[in-house]
Amino acid sequence: MEIEADRVQAARQHDGPIVLDRTLDALLAHAHAMAEMHGFGVLPELRRRVQDLPHLQPDHTLYLDVAPELLHLRRKAAGHHEVEPEYFLHDPAFLSYFRDYFCRPARRPVGREMAVADGDGDRQETAAVVQALFAYWAGR
Repeated sequence: MEIEADRVQAARQHDGPIVLDRTLDALLAHAHAMAEMHGFGVLPELRRRVQDLPHLQPDHTLYLDVAPELLHLRRKAAGHHEVEPEYFLHDPAFLSYFRDYFCRPARRPVGREMAVADGDGDRQETAAVVQALFAYWAGR
């Protein structure tokens, strides 16, 4: 995580937003799903450790919500299904719990502000939604 701290610090030297593809919210969503599915009790400890990683605590979190069936079709179209047919991140139970972290949170996500956007549209539609949201956040 020190490497990420250095990267974020370097990015802060430039104007504009810093976009992280994965943040602590993604880590916590994974932990939430694994806890629900397999009883792993790491979520409370991870939430405590998050307090030591302020450089990875986002101001804004965007979750692109995509239907599991569409994720499966996208993986198949990209040729990923043949390489890894049992991709655990797209397991229906895992996806359900992962999605709940963002869409029906029992506890507040780490990001100061949370947005859930529909990612079921085509790439241009999704990109337009993301751009509009980033522009909104940058203007505030």
